[in-house]
Amino acid sequence: MIGRRRLLGAAAVLGLAPGRGGTVGRLLAQEAGSPKAPGTSIQPDERVNRILESARTGGRRLPGMIGAVVRGEEVTALGAVGIRKIGSDRAIRPDDVVHLGSCTKAMTATMIGTVVDEGKLGWESTLAEVFPDRSKALHPDYRRVTLAQLLAHRAGLPADVDWWDLERGRAVAEGRRRLLTRLQAPPESRPGTKYGYSNVGYVLAGLMAERATGSSWEDLIRRRLFGPLGMASAGFGPPGTPGQVDQPWGHRSEGGVLRPNQSDNPPVMGPAGTVHCSVLDWARFAILQNRGSVGGVRPIRAGTLRALQTPAPGGDYAGGWIACERSWAGGRALTHSGSNTAWYCTIWLAPARDLALLVAINAGSDGAAEACDEAIAGLVRYAGADRPVRR
Repeated sequence: MIGRRRLLGAAAVLGLAPGRGGTVGRLLAQEAGSPKAPGTSIQPDERVNRILESARTGGRRLPGMIGAVVRGEEVTALGAVGIRKIGSDRAIRPDDVVHLGSCTKAMTATMIGTVVDEGKLGWESTLAEVFPDRSKALHPDYRRVTLAQLLAHRAGLPADVDWWDLERGRAVAEGRRRLLTRLQAPPESRPGTKYGYSNVGYVLAGLMAERATGSSWEDLIRRRLFGPLGMASAGFGPPGTPGQVDQPWGHRSEGGVLRPNQSDNPPVMGPAGTVHCSVLDWARFAILQNRGSVGGVRPIRAGTLRALQTPAPGGDYAGGWIACERSWAGGRALTHSGSNTAWYCTIWLAPARDLALLVAINAGSDGAAEACDEAIAGLVRYAGADRPVRR
């Protein structure tokens, strides 16, 4: 997963001078109240391909990269360069599936927002209130930790635990519940007082939604987010069929050499970072975040979405987003990056310009993070973000 330093590094880099861009076609249309599934006929834009290729090969030689520019409800530019797997000649395709890592967090937070909309949870719901049968096993300071604190990384939790041990020999649901038994030591900081990036916090938030609804996180996010938005490619874990190159493989750095693999973090970590989907489907989620709806579908209330995009006082992290100010964004921007150490991806939203920029690479090395930043910078210039902001 991805840490605070890497997230803020990307957020700090992109104070950029913009350029010009173009349009290649519609992504979404409304049909009987639901968005159509995205087609695969959108052709890669050669200018975007040049941006991605420069980032992919600029002293790095990474396997493959996909990127997109989204304006309103259109993917206005799309590109894909490189290969699905080192050692194979299969080209990466614009509609291929990518792993989102910690960019899953904003999806988890949005799904939980729909549970809040139904009154089954509140932002101030505490671990003790949601898990009264297990609260006595928690350290007293953790009993008062709220859902809002979990989603803002302000609960005093460790970044990670031994996730494989939690799941070993158990069903995923039981592995997540066992996470509560790991909260007996004092918090690393008093809950509510200090930021500390934590995958543990997002798994606990997902667990609260599971308890409140009686459904698994996987079922909840399918029914409440992927289904309504028409994200047909969305799923969990590494993309593709084991042993086949029908989708891109991830690549981990071993001794400075990228090695292809199809592994992922354990499913118990799902709410913190195991979602995969195509960049076209990821664009649907970006549109929801910018507009509050996709093709007329509104799975979450506008006020709830605003709350999830608003950091806690004195902080910059909201519900799966870092909030910052950028001139090219016309003011407020939202961003996040994700990695399971075999993939890397970055998303930027500029709500005032109705603009989103998305990039994913099938490698998780430091060079991949730098390449994502470089590609996003090129897409900012391509998108013509110096145009006047609509008021």
